Amino acid sequence: MQQSIAIMDSGVGGLTVVKEVIRQLPQEKICYFGDTARSPYGPRSPEVVRAFTKQVALFLAEFQPKILVIACNTATAAALEEVRKLVSVPVIGVIYPGARAAIKDTNTKFVGVIGTEGTIRSKAYERALQRVSPGIQVISQACPQFVPLVEAGMYEHEDSYEVIYSSLRPLIGLPIDCLILGCTHYPFLESFIQQAMGPNVGLINSAGETAREMSAILQEQGRLAKIDRKPQHAFFCSGNEHQFRRIAEQWLDMSVKVIPIRWNEAMTP
Repeated sequence: MQQSIAIMDSGVGGLTVVKEVIRQLPQEKICYFGDTARSPYGPRSPEVVRAFTKQVALFLAEFQPKILVIACNTATAAALEEVRKLVSVPVIGVIYPGARAAIKDTNTKFVGVIGTEGTIRSKAYERALQRVSPGIQVISQACPQFVPLVEAGMYEHEDSYEVIYSSLRPLIGLPIDCLILGCTHYPFLESFIQQAMGPNVGLINSAGETAREMSAILQEQGRLAKIDRKPQHAFFCSGNEHQFRRIAEQWLDMSVKVIPIRWNEAMTP
């Protein structure tokens, strides 16, 4: 049986990573879990995010994947190291890949970061950026209204632009030349974010860089899929599977079967 790449997220945001994995590694099987019933993770405490993340990671570990991607910035910031101790396969997050891409892209050394309240509060991007490039200047902004827009399927709705522009207003006109989309939900809103920030600010989507890092790890281990036939992906979600499927099929441009998983009270931290 073909081993899968496991990808987890608080909701549909991790589908941006799925899209990149399918584009870069079309032969790989994906096992995805979107914790849509408990999304967003951003406003929750780090303790609760860690508990949720470990619960989902253990669920995915039952399928014996060859690698696990935490495609949620909030969960990466809160629980990456703990999940690495919990499972026996390589675990990667989305923060360092995004930080490295921004450092390669910036000329002014002023980098903007937008993310959930939890991600911005953790200062995980500041630490990652300054560890790789100590002279970098980081300007961060929480955008808590973005994830609910995406989860509601409003990411192409014209009315969403006012919400996006209002959230980004503190960053407009600052000397940043690139902006990290520090939440995997945010690429759904990329065109509106670009419109608000203007053409001189490059947007950094960590999904592509994350897929490349994952590919490098699997190649080094000799574990890239060698099967030529089209893989059968598996998608799970804890909330409304019809809403999840609608967004997934539109974003991935493919037919998606979604299996609902209901956390009972005893399973929910």
